[in-house]
Amino acid sequence: MPSDPLTAAHVLEFPGGYTRTTGPVIGRFLTELRDGRIVGVRTAEGRVLVPPLEYDPGDGEPVTGEYVEVGPAGTVTAAAWVAEPRPDHPLDRPFAWALIELDGADTALVHAVDSGHPKALPPGTRVRPVWRHERVGHITDLAYFAPEVTRIVSPIRTVYRLRASPSLTRFLEGVRDGRFLGCRCATCDQVYVPYRTSCPGCGEVITEEVELPDTGTVTTFAINNLPDPRAPEVPFVSAYILLDGADLPMIALVGGIPADEVRQGMRVRAVWVPDAERTLSMASVRWFAPTGEPDVEL
Repeated sequence: MPSDPLTAAHVLEFPGGYTRTTGPVIGRFLTELRDGRIVGVRTAEGRVLVPPLEYDPGDGEPVTGEYVEVGPAGTVTAAAWVAEPRPDHPLDRPFAWALIELDGADTALVHAVDSGHPKALPPGTRVRPVWRHERVGHITDLAYFAPEVTRIVSPIRTVYRLRASPSLTRFLEGVRDGRFLGCRCATCDQVYVPYRTSCPGCGEVITEEVELPDTGTVTTFAINNLPDPRAPEVPFVSAYILLDGADLPMIALVGGIPADEVRQGMRVRAVWVPDAERTLSMASVRWFAPTGEPDVEL
């Protein structure tokens, strides 16, 4: 493609770099940066300017010459996200230019913040400086700022074995055989399912075993919208079902009906998996389904 004859490339360059004196105020600021500190200067009105200036921008009066160490942490007051860094930018990955009011300062410092994502840097975010290992007395001695650590993610995985108690084993043996086994407290005359060896009401030892029918009533339920390997589909219903003859409900799935049609008082019956597929597990009960009987008033 032919070049445009009316366009010419130009380069402005200072061989060896542009050199200027810093003066006592900026010089002090850069010297402190080289030593890993950030300072501001106090004005006659008591405000702390960071970066320090020779004159108060508010009234033009000379500053007091009193230097105040600030930060190193600060608060982001505003930020602009850079999605595609340029070659001369301080970071080679997306970052933000931010106004940072360091602790103890009354003005904000502009610097880069490596937050990883624009939504991770709302106003009010607390940040801390990341220093270069080799410092020379330049604003880039502060490599960038990074958000303070406010959350950690710790992978947790515990492997353990749980042995069923004798009472739970007895209950699951009944489930394997297509029966619900409960127990009756001789003192309270309460019938509980699953089977247990002590009464939750009075604490007495229970010895009487009771077989209950596989029909019952929904006392309360929840519609679940998160996948569960036990459920046939999403949404699904988990419910407390009071088996006929029991005094305490048990939790199970409800199926064979749209989730939004399940209701309190609905009569249900257990749907068992085929005999050959039953094990010592509640998975032997696929779910409870409506019987078609009139609802029970609870």
